[in-house]
Amino acid sequence: MEANTHWPPAPIGQTFEQPPAPPDPAFESRPVEPELRRQSPIRRRMSAIGAGALALLAKFKTAILLLPKLKLFASTGTILISLAAYAVFWGWPFAAGFIALLFVHEMGHVIALRREGLKASAPMFIPFLGAVIAARSLGENATAEARVGLAGPVLGSIGAAACVLVWHVTGNDLWRALAFTGFFLNLFNLLPVVPLDGGRAMAAMAPWMWFLGLAALVPLALIFPNPIILLIIILFAALGTYRRWKLRSARGAEQQHYYRVRPLDRAHVAAVYLSLIALLVVGMHATTLTRTFS
Repeated sequence: MEANTHWPPAPIGQTFEQPPAPPDPAFESRPVEPELRRQSPIRRRMSAIGAGALALLAKFKTAILLLPKLKLFASTGTILISLAAYAVFWGWPFAAGFIALLFVHEMGHVIALRREGLKASAPMFIPFLGAVIAARSLGENATAEARVGLAGPVLGSIGAAACVLVWHVTGNDLWRALAFTGFFLNLFNLLPVVPLDGGRAMAAMAPWMWFLGLAALVPLALIFPNPIILLIIILFAALGTYRRWKLRSARGAEQQHYYRVRPLDRAHVAAVYLSLIALLVVGMHATTLTRTFS
């Protein structure tokens, strides 16, 4: 239904401005009653108040119509902030390509959520932490959660592969670097730990793998000392794993239904998960770029 952008609504029919009628001498000679003189200023004030109220309603309605666009403005704002932050270290061309790869990855989740009949927010970008989307749930069961989780790396890997094609056509190593970065990010997201995408897949395959993924983050943080990995990813992973395992161990009827996965669905999730890992490792090997300093 198309929203009416005119307020107040136009009256039925049309009104046309008519030229004033000639003055009536008899009417001009008639004295004006005092009561009418007293009411005339009040009527003028009431008309002014009414006009002001209508103008206020018009502005209020305009604000309501603009509310759906505020989320788009917020998402665009986070893109610009992240673009500026990444450009400081990597330059504008690589920063723009990097954000595009993140956007493609997150849109994989958005598309999968919509296929599950769920609404998702626009991607919100956080400098040096990637991007996130918000949704009330990831599906009605662990199989749906796995589909939503793996959709991001699937579409993200396609985006990185597109960079490989551009690299071969143009010979510009910028696209090679973007392809390698895309393959690495999607592979990292397949670590079997909540809240990464690999942890979503493990909900349908083997939830106990969450602890293995959490343990794998510890040496990763030691080999590549990074405050983001140490303080945020490990912290979120530890809290997320504890919360999910505690809920699953409660063995309530709702949790039993959620984690009841058919063997065929589990096999499909495992096939996609392992195939993605293999293809991403091959992609990283093919696009490895040795940095030289002159």
